[in-house]
Amino acid sequence: MATLESMTDPEPPIDAEIVDAAPSYEQVTGYTEGGVPTFDHVRDLIERRTATAIGAEELAHETQAGHDSERAFDERKKAAKARLDEIRRTLDRPDES
Repeated sequence: MATLESMTDPEPPIDAEIVDAAPSYEQVTGYTEGGVPTFDHVRDLIERRTATAIGAEELAHETQAGHDSERAFDERKKAAKARLDEIRRTLDRPDES
């Protein structure tokens, strides 16, 4: 039989912690069970490839070869503009034959 003292004393609190559920198959692999990539997986791939491309471009511009190729491109661009201007001038002149 319960005593008056045991009815007025609250029970001690339960010591427990909340544990997240184990990650799902999709979270671990990035694919559904049917083999379709998840949106998060595809986004991560795109972001990783973009970051790699940007980093490679930055590194390439810092090398001597990168500077040389930029210089060569600028020279070709100037030569192409000069040639185009020359062609436009010849088209504006009447034929003197």
